Amino acid sequence: MRDTVRGWIREARHIAVLTGAGMSAESGVPTFRDAQTGLWSKFNPQDLATEAAFRAHPQRVWDWYAHRREMIDRVEPNAGHVALATYALRHPGRLTLITQNVDGLHQRAGSVDVLALHGNIAEDQWLDAPRACCQVDAIEAGHPPRCQVCGNLRRPAVVWFGEHLSAATLEVAELAARDCNLMLVVGTSGEVYPAAGLALIAHQCGARVVIVNPEPTPLDAVAEQCLPEPAAVCLPQLLL
Repeated sequence: MRDTVRGWIREARHIAVLTGAGMSAESGVPTFRDAQTGLWSKFNPQDLATEAAFRAHPQRVWDWYAHRREMIDRVEPNAGHVALATYALRHPGRLTLITQNVDGLHQRAGSVDVLALHGNIAEDQWLDAPRACCQVDAIEAGHPPRCQVCGNLRRPAVVWFGEHLSAATLEVAELAARDCNLMLVVGTSGEVYPAAGLALIAHQCGARVVIVNPEPTPLDAVAEQCLPEPAAVCLPQLLL
């Protein structure tokens, strides 16, 4: 099966890659549930990852994200992340990388122009629409930091429950799904939309879809090939 997929990769004019939480888990990135240790074990993560929770308890939510950032800082990109970055470097303009992950491991591995559908946990943004006084070089430190003039809070630059994905990022991802000849779907459950819908778009537009996942997924039904392997094992063998 790998040989067949390698041939498709060689033939493809444009490859789109969609990655999910399973790929990060191979590096040891804790899931939402795994992050609920110690002090945080009494909280439901879905009750923390919302705008309403942040407005009600900004320090609590900020500190929980600081805890998650510390956990992510302790892990490294795996061989799958490196394989994608290396392939894109060798073949400029041929691969579009789309990820549901917020951990930044693709970027740390050397991938550029990553379409991070759900944002990046290492970055911050303003909670409310910034005013003229909201300048990143004049932020008052705190938990969370804030504008020292109007008090506008900084928040993690991730998509919380109940929020929409960045329309611009999603549009570019959908264009890549329509344009690609081959889509690799790596380490994603295939259950979170609209991200999972990108594989359906690619399939409907005539692209081959290949699933790389040790576990079955709902997207297997539209796949030309399913490779039941971890990304760190499979991708370096595919992207030679």
